[in-house]
Amino acid sequence: MDDSLASKQFSPRASAYVTSAVHAAGEDLEALKTFIAAQTFGHVLDLGCGGGHVSFAMAPFAGAVVAYDLSEAMLSVVAAEAAARGLSNLTTQQGQAEILPFADASFDFVATRYSTHHWLDVAAALREMRRVLKPGGSVMVMDVVAPEDVLCDTFIQSIEMLRDPSHVRDYSVREWSAMLKAEGFAPDGAQRRRIHIDYTSWIARMQTPKVFADAIQALIAKMPQTVREHFAIEADGSFMLDTASIVAKI
Repeated sequence: MDDSLASKQFSPRASAYVTSAVHAAGEDLEALKTFIAAQTFGHVLDLGCGGGHVSFAMAPFAGAVVAYDLSEAMLSVVAAEAAARGLSNLTTQQGQAEILPFADASFDFVATRYSTHHWLDVAAALREMRRVLKPGGSVMVMDVVAPEDVLCDTFIQSIEMLRDPSHVRDYSVREWSAMLKAEGFAPDGAQRRRIHIDYTSWIARMQTPKVFADAIQALIAKMPQTVREHFAIEADGSFMLDTASIVAKI
């Protein structure tokens, strides 16, 4: 996969992710606000910020926030929205998750939401996250998670990639725990959630070509009842998606 594929996919759609209801709200964002409001973080990083919703949530409770993303177009709309909201402590910076242009021990906290499933090298990104964290710092990973059931796992990876070819993998909670531990983090459990995905807006947000949208619908139609029940697939293709928030410390 070309390293710039994610940027090519998301840059033309940057504004859609700022206004997306799925990304702009959610129980995970509310939990993040509660978590960070109880801390005294001076410098925090939103890694793979997308539409900037994690940055916007953290800014009132932190000294300074860096919104970091591969897409310069995404960062432009985030900067504009931050200015409109009067968030003067929020700055943006462009780059890859696997190569962070920050000094060692720069941040008290790193958060990432709906980004990790695009990363080409999760282990490298986790090493970088650990490097830029201050001693005793922590991370919060918020993303879609794969089911442990093998067929359900294969199904969600397939429709994710058909919708968006920059998708790499949704990892299970078990996989996340192992990856975090391997890079020196101590994960503190996972808050699992389910979110409703409206098929029409899900496809429209990524401007998925009709041939791939049709393939998703054809795949759904062929799935056994076990898959249809797990994802609560509706007549129009809308479904429930598994997500999790995982906090880990160093």
